Amino acid sequence: MRRLLAAGVCGAALAAALAAPARAEEPDRRPPHWELKDSGTDVRFRGLSAVSRNTAWLAGSRGTVLRTFDGGASWRNVSPPGAAELEFRDIEAFDHKRAVVLAIGEGEASRIFRTDDGGETWTESFRNTDARAFYDCVTFFDRRHGLAMSDPVDGKFRILSTSDGGRSWKVLPSDGMPAAQEGEAGFAASGQCLVSSGPRDVWLATGGAARARVLHSSDRGLTWTATDTTIPAGDPARGVFALAFRDRTHGIAVGGDYRADQPSPRAAAVSGDAGRTWTPAAQPPPAYRSGVTWLPHSRSAALAVGPTGTDLTTDGGRTWRTLETGSYDTVDCTPDLGCWASGEQGRVARLER
Repeated sequence: MRRLLAAGVCGAALAAALAAPARAEEPDRRPPHWELKDSGTDVRFRGLSAVSRNTAWLAGSRGTVLRTFDGGASWRNVSPPGAAELEFRDIEAFDHKRAVVLAIGEGEASRIFRTDDGGETWTESFRNTDARAFYDCVTFFDRRHGLAMSDPVDGKFRILSTSDGGRSWKVLPSDGMPAAQEGEAGFAASGQCLVSSGPRDVWLATGGAARARVLHSSDRGLTWTATDTTIPAGDPARGVFALAFRDRTHGIAVGGDYRADQPSPRAAAVSGDAGRTWTPAAQPPPAYRSGVTWLPHSRSAALAVGPTGTDLTTDGGRTWRTLETGSYDTVDCTPDLGCWASGEQGRVARLER
């Protein structure tokens, strides 16, 4: 209990420090900020799984997987052999040794690998054989149970399920999945188009169609309900790109239009009822955002990232302000206040206090 209370106090202090303006009487004291770490590569890391302040995994283009044990001071290339032609977009790590990574693409380009020895060896546990499927994201409820999602096949999003930690996968029946809109799909931009909270709840973010929606399942993907969000869609480049739920009730959605020359109004929305309804942020991020995470041990603070910057909310997603303008695609935080972000040109950073 003491440890939990201390973590909660530290989480609140971190949120307050991020929100506080710099003091003129303390010119040498920097507020919390992203500190870049040298990844030693120029690949784009849209997949990120933070284990702690010291340990994190990255997954990116050219079949690249990196891992750090020392807070980003050094990175080890633990990429699966023969994966150089694959595009890794999501990774879920259980600890410093065990992780599952997802490669995206049409047909057999969509694959899932698992390691149990820190990336020394990998086992390919799933290879898509349906040319119509395109897998985007993966999430886990616990160390055994997880889901992966594909863009619609035969008019419905396709869901994979595992009950052995990603060692084997099966396609779930589509009876409980509502029909997809014409052109509707997920965005494999940050590994956050499919997210879970607790033992059974999972949410799926969509775009590219007339309406940007969030689909919710409370039974590990067997049955789903779909709700329209206030984030604009109506174009293949627009919609909800990332979700974060701090519990099974309170969620944040971010997105917009990923094209740099297009505006992204109403790029964030919040839900207080498990995603049944969504309210637009009164003061949204100023541009497209592809990743979002709640700050640990905080009921109201979260970070959103995108190519043009990082934004902070301290009121549960209703208002946002820009902290930095560096480019990141995804962001993740851990209970010990380890927050990480990664993106293009090998960029990876840890939040320093």
